[in-house]
Amino acid sequence: MDMEQIMKQAQQLQQRLGQVQEDLGKRNVSSSVGGGMVEATVNGRHQVLSIKIDKEVINPDDPEMLQDLVVAAVNDAMKTAQEMIQQEMSGLTGGINIPGLF
Repeated sequence: MDMEQIMKQAQQLQQRLGQVQEDLGKRNVSSSVGGGMVEATVNGRHQVLSIKIDKEVINPDDPEMLQDLVVAAVNDAMKTAQEMIQQEMSGLTGGINIPGLF
């Protein structure tokens, strides 16, 4: 394999990577905790898109419970998004883990 061919393959991989990243940015995942009282939605770029809070969970005397539920929902949604990203990247790289790729 000559250098020109390697560079061409690298360029094609870079273009496919850009397309996958764009597609992931359009895909959303949600996580619900507390029996559905708090829901967080994030996209494939790890951006929080929305947080929905059931009014029944809002207790001025116990803000820590609501804070914990929000953190749990966001963390779970981020974990799900990361799994989705890894699955897409694995398909792109043929299962080879390339640290820092995404």
